[in-house]
Amino acid sequence: MLFKIKEQSPIARLAAWKLKSNNAAIVIGKTIHLHNASKNEFLQNKRWLCHELKHIEQFRHHGFVPFIVKYIAESIRHGYSNNKFEKEARLAEKDERLMKNMELIEKRKTKQHG
Repeated sequence: MLFKIKEQSPIARLAAWKLKSNNAAIVIGKTIHLHNASKNEFLQNKRWLCHELKHIEQFRHHGFVPFIVKYIAESIRHGYSNNKFEKEARLAEKDERLMKNMELIEKRKTKQHG
């Protein structure tokens, strides 16, 4: 499965603020949004990478809108840390098989004419 990484994401910045964290990653569909972490730093951190890849898998399994609705409902009912989707992602942090099923889409550089 293909995925993207967006550095310096305002969405991830908001997540970091909400979580009172120095840095953050948040998945929306097939894109991992990062705040205060470079793509290279993130990719070197296998636990963090596997955690976020699990969220991509969850989006795929449940569907884009249904997953967001379920995730928010879980967070309201049980809190962020006890949200079943976060629990699943924490359990997946050591599951490096997730990395074998995913492929990072790199931005292609286009030639500028002029």
